[in-house]
Amino acid sequence: MAGASMLTPAITADTVRNTARECGFDLVGVVPAAEIADFARFRSWADRGLAGQMRYLTDRRGDLRHHPEELLPGLRSVICVGLVYNGPEPKSTQLSSPERAWISRYAWGEDYHDVLREKLEAMASKLLEKQAMQYRACVDTAPLLERSLARAAGLGWIGKNTCLISQQLGSWFFLGELLTTLELEPDAAPVPDRCGSCTRCIDACPTAAIVPSPHGRFELDARRCISYFTIELRGTLPEEHRTGIGHNIFGCDICQDVCPWNRKAALTREPAFAPGEVAPPLDRMAALSESEFRALFRRTPVSRARYSGFLRNVAVAMGNSGLAKFREPLAKLAASPDAVVAEHARWALERLPLHPAPSGA
Repeated sequence: MAGASMLTPAITADTVRNTARECGFDLVGVVPAAEIADFARFRSWADRGLAGQMRYLTDRRGDLRHHPEELLPGLRSVICVGLVYNGPEPKSTQLSSPERAWISRYAWGEDYHDVLREKLEAMASKLLEKQAMQYRACVDTAPLLERSLARAAGLGWIGKNTCLISQQLGSWFFLGELLTTLELEPDAAPVPDRCGSCTRCIDACPTAAIVPSPHGRFELDARRCISYFTIELRGTLPEEHRTGIGHNIFGCDICQDVCPWNRKAALTREPAFAPGEVAPPLDRMAALSESEFRALFRRTPVSRARYSGFLRNVAVAMGNSGLAKFREPLAKLAASPDAVVAEHARWALERLPLHPAPSGA
């Protein structure tokens, strides 16, 4: 029976964990393919309009999140992974200069979609060397309830700020999934919620976007979220929330900055996430041409805001600075042929003093 001795041994969950770590992932867990228990909560959240204008969460793709097996025929297991992106740089809550903009920590380096997908494909290749399988690598864009799957796989718990939190690593990590036809032993029971009575993220949110859920937990009202405003929302920003946006021009880190579990958060080992510049000067961002914007941010998530949305956000941050020095760049933006940029620049100009404050004032 020479052929029998050459049979490839079945892949075990330990094989998966070791392979994931060989490919650079910091967290890994396995969950069986099944209906997502959290789907009712998600559907309720979407039906109540809390997704705002993010239609990819509310159209037909929304229901696909109930049955992940529709994304891969023969799906048996979901391998959930996490990749830390945190660096040693200061937090947004430590940025005191009103002259500088804040870009969310996750967007400082190369686009995480590309980085994670490459690692997931490398992991799949290594597993295929051991056993035949069908698979699909997913990074953020597939209709999956990623945090729910990751929680079920033991990667962490979903905090009050709706981020997945690992007791060992904090919450500064990206999630990815490898859907596979392999029958794998699932990981232990989900990690218990360890937020306790802490409400620091809720108290710190400038726009009060973290709200009580009718399902007994907290949830995010995207219609009040700074990340939603500066990344997802096209067109005009709600005037009542512009002040709360502060100096954020792409995303927001406040709810993670103040989380106690991030006091000693792990640092990334991935060089692709090294920042080019952490808090760029607002006037330099306002002066970028469209081609310069594309060149500067083409390999980063910031490109998702698009040029018009980016300048809109910069104008709002300048208006929140209180600095008369920004009147000149704002006047140029107010003359923009883009009506949205011009309107937000005019709003910002109305908030700034006509002259710089006296020295020593």
